Amino acid sequence: MRHGNFSEQTDTPVNWRILRHLVPYLRHSRGRVTVAMLCLLAAKGAILVIPFLLKQLVDSLEGASSATLLTSVLLGLVLAYGAARFANVLFAELRDTIFGRVTERAMREIGLRVFRHVHSLDLEYHLNRRTGGLARDIERGVTGVSFLLRFFVFNIAPTLFEIAMVAGILLFNYGPGFAGITLVSVFLYGWFSLRATEWRTRFVREMNEADSNSNTRAVDSLLNFETVRYFNNEDFEARRYDSELQKWELARRRNRLSLFGLNGGQALIIAVSQTAMIGLAAWRVREGSLSLGDFILINQFMIQLFMPLGFLGFVFREIKGSMANIEQMFALLRLQPTVTDAPGAPALAVQRGRIEFNRVSFAYDPARPILHDVSFVIEPGQKVAVVGASGAGKSTLVKLLFRFYDPDGGRILIDGQDIRGVTQATLRAAIGIVPQDTVLFNDTIFENVRYGNPRATDAAVEEAIRLAHLDAFIDGLPEGGATLVGERGLKLSGGERQRVSIARTILKRPPILVFDEATSSLDSRSEQAILDALREISREHTSLVIAHRLSTVIDAQAIVVLHQGVVAETGTHRELLAAGGRYAALWQAQQQREG
Repeated sequence: MRHGNFSEQTDTPVNWRILRHLVPYLRHSRGRVTVAMLCLLAAKGAILVIPFLLKQLVDSLEGASSATLLTSVLLGLVLAYGAARFANVLFAELRDTIFGRVTERAMREIGLRVFRHVHSLDLEYHLNRRTGGLARDIERGVTGVSFLLRFFVFNIAPTLFEIAMVAGILLFNYGPGFAGITLVSVFLYGWFSLRATEWRTRFVREMNEADSNSNTRAVDSLLNFETVRYFNNEDFEARRYDSELQKWELARRRNRLSLFGLNGGQALIIAVSQTAMIGLAAWRVREGSLSLGDFILINQFMIQLFMPLGFLGFVFREIKGSMANIEQMFALLRLQPTVTDAPGAPALAVQRGRIEFNRVSFAYDPARPILHDVSFVIEPGQKVAVVGASGAGKSTLVKLLFRFYDPDGGRILIDGQDIRGVTQATLRAAIGIVPQDTVLFNDTIFENVRYGNPRATDAAVEEAIRLAHLDAFIDGLPEGGATLVGERGLKLSGGERQRVSIARTILKRPPILVFDEATSSLDSRSEQAILDALREISREHTSLVIAHRLSTVIDAQAIVVLHQGVVAETGTHRELLAAGGRYAALWQAQQQREG
């Protein structure tokens, strides 16, 4: 599968079909949506009544014959006007409050869906992803969904409804001239806004990409803070970051200038339309065909109409920007992992823990094969080591066993079950690993150990810490197990991180154990202590050991020697030394280096 980079943006029009993905989130809360829509109608009804109340108020002032009648009418109209204003604000606030729950729940559900989906993507995607850009794209996408749900439902549709109502009222009461000006101005405004916004969408996308790239550069540099310091490259990193910020600045400038053009054109259309409407109304008042109250009513309608219409332009621009944002998020959701569970796949049933690599072949790139026809068996409770030079394919065997990738040829069997035919969750639950490079969460030592089994009791965590010979180190810390390890565990040494990883795997207690050069960061004394603990916990377990230091696997029941992706030799430590082949040569070379 070629994932590509889902943050890459093109000048293609925004895909409005994305809106259909939001319908289920409204359907889940149909009751709240219905109540919110009723509040919306009540608010719009109140705002449409206000111009008529102003007309009656003005006409009453102009034509009342008695002071008593004038006072009572004015009091009633003023109170009615105040009630209409209050009702408009009250129902609008109720609408926002009720619908806010819908948008918040949708943001939560979509955010969780994206989070789960990213975790479901295979290792190839995660090796190529840009962490900072990915986080920013997801953040903008989730925020864009909230904006779309709220403003598409409560601004665009209601504004169109209000336009239709105002045009109908003006046509019915004052003739086609006023209605015609209204419809023509709305059409011109909508046409211009649509064309101009489509034109400037590419500037929004350029700005977003520049924002993601600068964020990616900053996060990548901060994650590798020690490397930056080792090579004294703070200025180099600052220059690279500033280069990305310069692109972001230019993109922002283009976006701002295009926005100026859009706002200027919209303002011109509104000004001409209002001028034409007020001019026609003033002419009709002078002719005597309209009262002063009618003039106020028409003027009020124009104000009320173009206020949401002007806001509609902002909403439309923001919706287009939001669509450009969530387009990237839904592009991510469309990515499918190459490693998937077969339909109806059963759970892995581990009875004895026998592992078989049966003629396994694999290549990350077809032009560069990694494994070719690799076959060996790990019997239940047996410890089998895989050794060989760097690049021989040792760690690739671990990735295939965990189903981060599927073999190009051959099969991997656990108790006779092809691992491609069982669920990935149960497969990985049955295997514990101590990796060569241990990365910890920015949490306490205690919680990092508990990660091996989040449901474990404190006593079980403490026992795992003791078995990993981590207790003496923890006891020497001022805050003990509550000590924060820092981002990626950088506050701990490599050996300390590896002990945490070992304790984590001990806590998991899986039937199958994998040690990928598990003691590579330990000194000789610590290594021996850890090896004793690993022998103890793996006594009843099937164990696969990937080893560079041969002295750590001399007790293995079988040692598989890989050379350029092919099984070169198999046997015990004594048998392989006696054979005088590649293993014996590796052993001699290591003995000379250590001697």
